[in-house]
Amino acid sequence: MQINLLDFQERLKLKTANSETLIWDPLRKKYIVFTPEEMVRQLCLEYLVEEGKYPRAKFNAEKGLFIGGRNYRYDLLLFDNKFKPFLLVECKAPSVKLNNLTFEQISGYNRELKVPFLLITNGPNMYLAEINWNNSSFNFVDKLPEYPVF
Repeated sequence: MQINLLDFQERLKLKTANSETLIWDPLRKKYIVFTPEEMVRQLCLEYLVEEGKYPRAKFNAEKGLFIGGRNYRYDLLLFDNKFKPFLLVECKAPSVKLNNLTFEQISGYNRELKVPFLLITNGPNMYLAEINWNNSSFNFVDKLPEYPVF
């Protein structure tokens, strides 16, 4: 996908408290410590809500998964109207290159969640894949999927 999320930084709500920069998280409804990865997560959320027309109320962030005896946390997960996972998002800081390890990370989460769409981004780069569970394959797609309405 040809989108640079960093172009939309003016949409973020930032503040300083005790000489620390904080960023507003509308899902958790509070300011949290600003990090480059958190910036990308918030930019991605805003992009998906505004451009994808996905309902903000159907997202959750930073929730835990227990896989193979270990604890993990996904960045963003969008549920459909039946509360089935629909889109799983992995965000990295802009300085982190997206590579096979990034895909392996989100794929590992997805073995547990069985989500039809995976998105990875570091801000300047974004890749969206549609998963075909019938033949254990995936295809990269250039357009956000339409939100399923039942």
